[in-house]
Formats: sequence, C-alpha cells, structure tokens
Amino acid sequence: MKEQIIACAIAVAVASIAQAQYAGPGAQAAPDTVRQVLQTGKDDQAVTLRGHIVESIGDQTYRFADGTGDIVLEIDRERWPEGPVDDKNTVELTGRYDKELIGASKVKVRSLSVVR
Repeated sequence: MKEQIIACAIAVAVASIAQAQYAGPGAQAAPDTVRQVLQTGKDDQAVTLRGHIVESIGDQTYRFADGTGDIVLEIDRERWPEGPVDDKNTVELTGRYDKELIGASKVKVRSLSVVR
C-alpha cells in the first residue's frame, strides 16, 4: 500500500514537471497579440492577451479584440473576476490557443483580470 502511494506521488510530480515550458535561448516567446496568435500560434500554446471583450456570442463564448484582430474566447463562469466587465474595460487574460483545422479557432481562458 505504501509503495502505491509513493508511486502515485512520483507520477504526479513527474506530470507536473512535464507541464513546464522551456524559456532559455532559442525558445519562442508566447504570442501576445491576436494577430500573432492567429498567424503563428500552435495548438495548445500558452497565450497572454490584453484588449477588450467586445461581444457575447453564446454560452461561455465571447469575441475579444485587441486592435490587431479579434478571436473567440471560451470563458468558464468561475474564471470571471468579481464585478461587472463590459466592452469598455481593458482586460488581460491567459489561456491556451485551441487551433482548429475546421471552424473557428479560440482561446480557452485560464485567468482573466480587469486592468485598472
């Protein structure tokens, strides 16, 4: 039993380490504009964007614009900051780019904050 617990703990630790990204020489910087994401983004790539949520287009689906283009966001209810957010607020978000071969690509938002 003790061996199983230790094996599980090691597996979790190894999986956590595997999630890290290389940031040294030769590493590509994460895209930080919608244009960069759409032109060079890779599926499941980490992104950080700053701009405006300009429209609600469905259940937990929104349109985001930053002056270089617009993209669809998927934002779970628990990711929203406290207080109202509208199209006039500047927001910063981090998430993962979900590049689709067919249909609209989107960003799955992991964190969202209003820039004051």
